[in-house]
Amino acid sequence: MSLFRTWRSGSQSRGACAVPCCWLGKGPAVTSVPSPTPHPAMELLGALSPPWWLLLLLPLALLLWATRRSPWEPRECPTDLTGKTVIVTGANSGIGKCVAMDLARRNARTILACRSRERGQAAVEEIRAATGNPAVLLRLLDTGSLASVRAFAGAVLREEPRLDVLVNNAGVTGLPFAVTPEGLEQTFATNYLGPFLLTNLLLDLLKASAPARVVNVSSFRHSVGTADSAFLTGQRRPGGYDAAYNSTKLMNVLFTAELARRLQGTGVTANALSPGLVSTGIMRHFSWPVRALFRLLRPFMKSAEQGAASTIFCAVSEEAAGITGKYFDSSCRLALPSAAARDTALARKLWEASERLTGLTEQD
Repeated sequence: MSLFRTWRSGSQSRGACAVPCCWLGKGPAVTSVPSPTPHPAMELLGALSPPWWLLLLLPLALLLWATRRSPWEPRECPTDLTGKTVIVTGANSGIGKCVAMDLARRNARTILACRSRERGQAAVEEIRAATGNPAVLLRLLDTGSLASVRAFAGAVLREEPRLDVLVNNAGVTGLPFAVTPEGLEQTFATNYLGPFLLTNLLLDLLKASAPARVVNVSSFRHSVGTADSAFLTGQRRPGGYDAAYNSTKLMNVLFTAELARRLQGTGVTANALSPGLVSTGIMRHFSWPVRALFRLLRPFMKSAEQGAASTIFCAVSEEAAGITGKYFDSSCRLALPSAAARDTALARKLWEASERLTGLTEQD
């Protein structure tokens, strides 16, 4: 048995979004240490004791305002996707819908992978009307359910002759701890294990369509996450403010790095990114004080359209062509992720644990 060695992400570097011993089925032991102190900006969301927090709110708001816009503008990118097929998960609202809108404008066959039929169909009709692209489709997908992921992937493989871009955007935060009927913790299943399985099931189609791209939406908060595979099944819970979300975002970066390593020479690239602090509905599951502070900061945050820029950059830009295994910040610039996110041994161990939990085999 080999030890699943992890690092406290803040131990060698500073802080959307990795280790005590546990067992995953018959897999290797997993070693964990407590997650570090949350990012100062995120810590503010839990610090609502007046009056001193008001003094910190203004500089934070000014900082957010100053970094709202990306130097890369999607509308200035000439990439045309005629004849290409793209999938965007979580595309019925927020960043995902803005990404799907942009790709549809580029004439891609655009598949919106959404959990809600009603909201997903509304997004499809809105995007068709705005872009004039009739090839915008809805396919139901709940990334928190491995059965749903397999059903979705099976339908794609039967119906689609090619897949040029896969955007793993769907994600949740603020949910209470809960284990799904499949034995997975719901936040980790939705944000990490579901996308992990989906990507692997669609790899052969991506390879056959090369050059192709996999784009994983992470977060700057990955740097305060912990990649402990015991979190995936709820055997252990991460501690700290919104720690489950932070840890899933670290896992997204680790997954991206290992995926890129395994895809070398195939013509398929994989990159992760941070959209920044974006004004969307993702905070809807939090308590009212947190939501109230979020609303106060909203005028200074990026809009969903602005937050989508780094995802679109990784999906279509000429600048990102051929780049793989990297992490881009919300300004569409290459950035160095946390020390834990750069741990290649940790990435391999997480991949192996994820394969066991998803039942992924060579035959898939």
